Amino acid sequence: MKNLKSKIESLLFISNQPLALKKLADLTKTETKEVSEAIKELSVEYDQRQGGVIFQRIGDKVQLASSPDNAKLVKDYIKEETTGELSRASLETLTIIAYRGPITKAELEQIRGVNCSVILRNLLIRGLVESKASSAKMQNTYNITFDFLKFLGLSHQSDLPDYEKLNSHESIQKVLGSTGGQNQE
Repeated sequence: MKNLKSKIESLLFISNQPLALKKLADLTKTETKEVSEAIKELSVEYDQRQGGVIFQRIGDKVQLASSPDNAKLVKDYIKEETTGELSRASLETLTIIAYRGPITKAELEQIRGVNCSVILRNLLIRGLVESKASSAKMQNTYNITFDFLKFLGLSHQSDLPDYEKLNSHESIQKVLGSTGGQNQE
């Protein structure tokens, strides 16, 4: 059970959204009942610890969240993070999404060569990108939002400067081709 709890905790830590018990069972290759028991134990452990992270559960979905005791601190941090200027890494990520979207996190990370979880979360919070489940790619894809286009004064994604050239750039196609990724919904 300890190993299962460890796996669940890691998956919830890296996920930017709640995960269903069934999804956790599939990912950990265990039964949903075992996952449910492990989550109950983890929840008790987190409650007893009274730390800055808690388990949240609604129906069959769970996620890790910050403690309500730290709500103001977290709110102030997120406000600062979402109202300040975008970092160079955020701008780079946003540019890739704008020209290559819809794009999966794996494809984005293949192009950038680094983990993009935190940057994606920040761009999602700012409303510059959106996440959508893709049945064709069996994972979420990211694309720019209408607010992003509105901010730039554009009507269509294809109105971005040099869109055709950068959307199908040969070297990016090679990088994505070598990993089996393709830019299609």
